[in-house]
Amino acid sequence: MGVVKDRFKSKADTVSAEIKDLLKEHGNKKIGEVTLAQIYQGMRGITGLVSETSLLDSQEGIRFRGYSIPELQEKLPKAPGGTEPLPEGLFHLMLLGELPTEDDAHHMTSVWQRRSHVPTHVFNSIEALPISSHPMTQFVVAVMALQTESQFAKKYAAGMNKKDYWEAVFDDSMDLIARLPRVAAYIYRRKYKFGEHIQPNGLLDWAGNFAHMLGFEDDSFKELMRLYMTIHADHEGGNVSAHTTHLVGSALSDPYLSFAAGMNGLAGPLHGLANQEVIKWILELRKELNTELPSKDQIAEYVKRTLSEGKVVPGYGHAVLRKTDPRFTAQMEFGKKHLADDPLVQTVWNIYETVPPILQSIAKIKNPWPNVDAHSGALLVHYGLVEYEFYTVLFGVSRALGVLASLCWDRALGFPLERPKSVTTELVELWLEGKGEIWGD
Repeated sequence: MGVVKDRFKSKADTVSAEIKDLLKEHGNKKIGEVTLAQIYQGMRGITGLVSETSLLDSQEGIRFRGYSIPELQEKLPKAPGGTEPLPEGLFHLMLLGELPTEDDAHHMTSVWQRRSHVPTHVFNSIEALPISSHPMTQFVVAVMALQTESQFAKKYAAGMNKKDYWEAVFDDSMDLIARLPRVAAYIYRRKYKFGEHIQPNGLLDWAGNFAHMLGFEDDSFKELMRLYMTIHADHEGGNVSAHTTHLVGSALSDPYLSFAAGMNGLAGPLHGLANQEVIKWILELRKELNTELPSKDQIAEYVKRTLSEGKVVPGYGHAVLRKTDPRFTAQMEFGKKHLADDPLVQTVWNIYETVPPILQSIAKIKNPWPNVDAHSGALLVHYGLVEYEFYTVLFGVSRALGVLASLCWDRALGFPLERPKSVTTELVELWLEGKGEIWGD
């Protein structure tokens, strides 16, 4: 079946047996209590999902299979001459739960290279859209056009055995990950570079080739893409893009349909579109203050005015984190290494020193610290990728690694259709009066 596929199947069989034993012995044990506020306010904090690939800690940030971002930067294989982790290695880790060797990472590169051909009709589907269409609209349409290639859809229609679902999902996921950089780069060159497309370079790694197809040959930009694709890859299972991919996949929709649904969630301002909102806000700040490098006092006044107008400071705060996002820190360290003199990057750092104390003075704000979106745009602008509407597509290419690795596990472990119970406010009111029961099956 292939080296990685065989190893995945062996791992999945072991974990499946462990889960079966857990449920047999402890299946009726209750985990926590759900409050009425949680039911009405986005199910925040309700433990209701299993996602094997990563776990978000409120203090330490994201851990991929137990490894923090600094640990991944140290331990994951690098491109020749590079210092940033290869996303291929992170995918191997999320999929198999084992740190990859250099050979493992390079094997993943070669597998994705072989699977990266994008059919002509996908490009035609993109070209059928107005060039004014948002890049995320074009991206999702392209993913849907790729669905014609789904092995899962074809095999299911032919009468596939349930125990083989995982294998078709695995193949679809590998194909989709391999093809996304080509699709995303095509959209970028079409919309912003007069349709002057760049062919893939089969000698480069996945993220390095993506940078090349976008039109950026600077070695440090390739390094940025490797870091960016690694740190944006996953954020446990409850965020909108991950949960949506999981939810739609639970209906046995194939990986193309499931991932496209997740990307429609990522396109929202409260999720992946936030990185676009951050850079817009910083550029507006500099324009209004008429300076490339505002002072901390100027930033403080601007922030206070933003808050007084009932607006938020984009890039600050997170639903789970209660400290500075380690993904922000990783990007800040990259900036200090490669572009410390850039005024826009320096502005990001000055905002970082200015905003948290202001937000801490507001009682209801539990997390005044920056998240990943607070920094990424400034790094991209430095290298000339100034088209901030495209940033969410970059995020989407990266997020495919985590959500599709999780989808492979969903089918390997035989997770069922996801169908939580919902109630009406009328029933809630009756329950509060002691006249009914809302905790149904």
